[in-house]
Amino acid sequence: MNSWPTRSLNEIRNAAKFASECRRRGFSSGRMTAAPLAAPTLEADSARGYCLDLVRKYDTPSSLLLPYIPRHARDAYIALRAFNINVARTADTTSTPTIGSMRLQFEREAVTKALSGTPPKQPIALLLAKAAEDISLQSDGKTKWSRSWFLRLIDTREKNLSNPPYPSLTHLETYAENTYSTLLYLTLQALPMGSLTADHIASHIGKATGIAAVLRGLPLIAFPGPPNKHSNQPSQPGSDIGATRQGAVLLPLDIMAEHSVREEDVLRNGASAQGLRDAVFAVATRANDHLITARQMLSSISAGEEAGHDFEHQDEEEHVYLPTSAMKETPKQEVDRAFGVFMPALATQMWLDKLEKGDFDVFNEGLRKTDWKLPWKAAWAYQRRNL
Repeated sequence: MNSWPTRSLNEIRNAAKFASECRRRGFSSGRMTAAPLAAPTLEADSARGYCLDLVRKYDTPSSLLLPYIPRHARDAYIALRAFNINVARTADTTSTPTIGSMRLQFEREAVTKALSGTPPKQPIALLLAKAAEDISLQSDGKTKWSRSWFLRLIDTREKNLSNPPYPSLTHLETYAENTYSTLLYLTLQALPMGSLTADHIASHIGKATGIAAVLRGLPLIAFPGPPNKHSNQPSQPGSDIGATRQGAVLLPLDIMAEHSVREEDVLRNGASAQGLRDAVFAVATRANDHLITARQMLSSISAGEEAGHDFEHQDEEEHVYLPTSAMKETPKQEVDRAFGVFMPALATQMWLDKLEKGDFDVFNEGLRKTDWKLPWKAAWAYQRRNL
């Protein structure tokens, strides 16, 4: 005798909560109901409010840095970060990698439809579609979001649904490039901007932010709480956490071997595990090195000098740009206009500094709180164009 598939009580409650929220904001919870691109103002406002609430809850630093994004690109900024949160939390909100993969396939379809102008009637997809239309209008149709970058981000998250270990620090950098750096590339496109120089700086900042995010998420993966309860807000600006591989230590294996860190020792003894702080220091140093490089590049370019080294991804198709206007900007003008997109470097540096002050104890509860000084430091940094 056939029977309906069973669902856990938590999954049923989550589905009901999501449907209720969609109805409250005027959205259908149907899978792929298409909405016209020129959505009514009320619908666009509701989508924007939904996405902004999501960012404020799960990525507070990004919401605090919103004022430094040009007004015409803020919908894109909000939509991208809401999209990133939604994709990043897939492992935490699904019970198995198989279900997670199904969820991410929906995200692929939603992004494809949103970029083609027929988004599903879901708030994130609607705001992505509106932002894509804004980019086209701002550039007279010469610039559009790279669908391949969205898919790269989703594909990378899918490969890490079960929180597999990073074989080396280089593999961790690749992960950060394919997620956090890619998110910054998409934000630059929303300005709109097609600049190899800006992409190069964004690559270093994204790698630093991604590495720091993995460090922030380490305690939550090593000692996971109840399913579906994680938030990346306390771990600002967004910890990479998951629920499909319980009790794991996601430090690069080469770094763990170098400092004699054993996973079972960390799971048993936490912060007091042998070699753990030295290993965290080594990984954090790589993140800090990327921020130092980004600052040096900004300083050199502002002085009219060359960046100092080649961009390792400059030959990738997405980084090959054609002129979009008769008046070509200088590299200095490009980085000045893009500076607001680089501001996550500030939040990442503040977190790394706090980690250093705590002697690289990644289990320190103070690391899970948003730094109250961020708004003031951000204003100072933006005014002086100094990260």
